[in-house]
Parts: sequence; C-alpha cells; structure tokens
Amino acid sequence: MTTYPRTTELPAEFRTAMQTLSAAAKRGLGDAALAELVMIRASQLNRCAFCLDMHLTVARKAGESEDRLDLLAAWAETTGMYTDRERAALALTEAVTLLTEGFVPDEVYAQAATHFKDRELAHLIAVITAINSWNRLMVARRILPGGPAWT
Repeated sequence: MTTYPRTTELPAEFRTAMQTLSAAAKRGLGDAALAELVMIRASQLNRCAFCLDMHLTVARKAGESEDRLDLLAAWAETTGMYTDRERAALALTEAVTLLTEGFVPDEVYAQAATHFKDRELAHLIAVITAINSWNRLMVARRILPGGPAWT
C-alpha cells in the first residue's frame, strides 16, 4: 500500500458540525443498537478500519452479540439472526453506501418504509449519510484503529 501523507487536523468547526450531525441523526432514529449495526455495515463496505473498530467496540459494550456482529457482513444470507426491520435498514444502508452502482432501488426503499415511520426513515438515511462521511474522512486520511481521529 502506498503511504500518503496525512492531512492536517480537521478544522474544529467542521469536526463539531460532523459530531453534531451524527448525534442528531442517531438520536432521531431512536434505536441506538440499530444505528450501530448500520454504522458497522457501512464501515465494512467502505473498508474503514477506524470506524469499524470504534463501532464494534460500542456495539459490544451495549450488549450486541458476537454472533450477530460476526455475521453482519453476510446478513442477507442469514435467517433468524436479524429482524425484518434490521434487514430493511441494512439493505437500505448497502443501497445508499453503494450509490456508485445506481440509485437506491424502489423495492429497497419501499421495504424500509414498511418498517420505519417517515421521520425514522429520514433519520436512518441521515445515520447512513453521516457514517459514510466519517468513513471517507478516516479512510482518506489513513487513520488506523486506535489512531488519533482529529490529526
């Protein structure tokens, strides 16, 4: 892997805005455990080791089972491991995260809409958007697990 120089510290006002955005999205969703699953799945897709390490740690401390965390990358192939609501959120997470492959399919959005009220769905999309932004910030700057996030 080529080593690129890290960028300078994130501007304080940008960092604060990102932290506020993330917290509001997660709080508005009202399901911290689901938010962690979504953030872990997006971070897997984006190969963000820093965010994976952080959100796996948070999920474990919150009582998420190792089995569910271990199989999250293959959630679509599991039966009974994740609720229909979680599966809808994870499908939407993948569709939004992988936008380079096209639009979010209507059926994925419709499935999510059956499990989330309009406001919850808006906050779910906000959580997905926020973690994708964090992933890009950390991956672009080559921030490793346990590394300093702000430098």
